[in-house]
Amino acid sequence: MPYIISEEARDLLSDVKKFCDNEVREQAKEFDKTGEWPKEMYDKAIEQGYTALEVPEEYGGVGLSRVDIAALMEEMAKADAGFATTVSASGLGMKPVLIAGNDEQKRRVCEKILEGSFAAFCLTEPGAGSDPGAGKTTAVKDGDSYILNGRKCFITNGAVADVYLVAALTNKELGMKGMSMFLVESGTPGLSTGNHEDKMGIRCSNTCDVVFDDCRIPAENLIGKEGDGFKIAMQTLDQARTWMGCLATGIAQRAMEEAVAYAKERIQFGKPIIKNQAMHFKIADMEIKIETARQMVAHALTKMDLGLPYSMESAIAKCYASDIAMQVASEAIQVFGGYGYSREYPVEKLLRDAKIFQIFEGTNEILRIVVGNNIVK
Repeated sequence: MPYIISEEARDLLSDVKKFCDNEVREQAKEFDKTGEWPKEMYDKAIEQGYTALEVPEEYGGVGLSRVDIAALMEEMAKADAGFATTVSASGLGMKPVLIAGNDEQKRRVCEKILEGSFAAFCLTEPGAGSDPGAGKTTAVKDGDSYILNGRKCFITNGAVADVYLVAALTNKELGMKGMSMFLVESGTPGLSTGNHEDKMGIRCSNTCDVVFDDCRIPAENLIGKEGDGFKIAMQTLDQARTWMGCLATGIAQRAMEEAVAYAKERIQFGKPIIKNQAMHFKIADMEIKIETARQMVAHALTKMDLGLPYSMESAIAKCYASDIAMQVASEAIQVFGGYGYSREYPVEKLLRDAKIFQIFEGTNEILRIVVGNNIVK
């Protein structure tokens, strides 16, 4: 078994696999071509409770460990990384509230997720990607309200979310130390979506700009204290990176499985190419990388569950898993030969899907800085 998981999770893993085989894997091919939002697919996932896996048990969640959830999320990513990204992004959107919100805020957000809402984490801006402290979105206190103005970009679930966790400057003079975190609900006047990204991969996920134009929210929607926003955002990303490593591992696992299946069928020089020792070595190297990535993910998540420091381990898991997802997907294409370059076969899509995992939730260059800083300290 890829992960050591609970009996409850094993039963649920079987259900998730059946769901993905019946409702996601083949259907995602068409949405990959059109770039349309597969609402029916997600409605069915909501019915099964798959979009609420990260809701804590005390707020109505299923009560699985993070490693249990990782097994389920990897299975989703094997079926389609865009589908898994959408599901995971709702967990990402909850994290700032679970990290620093009060009990009422936690209950409000968790109830929405349990009811089928999606969440979105709004940090990145056109001029503030790897440098979130350069963001320009502001939140000005006005009586018992805050008024938000600014634009966020590359926001996963941006056009479909009901809950937005938004980083904004409450004190521009202090830069990142003047950043605060806010809860904004869909339908709030002044909240809208802008440019929708026509992406290279994970095309079953929605990615767009989120715009705030004199968007007035209650002061009680401040998460934590003014000035805590950057710290909350970094703690959120520390957790989220491991989940991206989990999804990248799922992509790599699917790529290897496709390569092995094809190599058993492809006849050259009178025998299946899987019979060649060179192919054995190639497949073995894939498996070694995938299992290493999987155990890095499990190690980081176990440290989270135990309440131990995990920032460096999360960065390592995401960085390594996304790198090997690219490598394994590329090698899978090589196994397919010319057919691997054709959209008729699934491996070219896996390579397109894998690339973003080296970029979002902190580029792998930034994550190497995180790892280096932890070692130096």
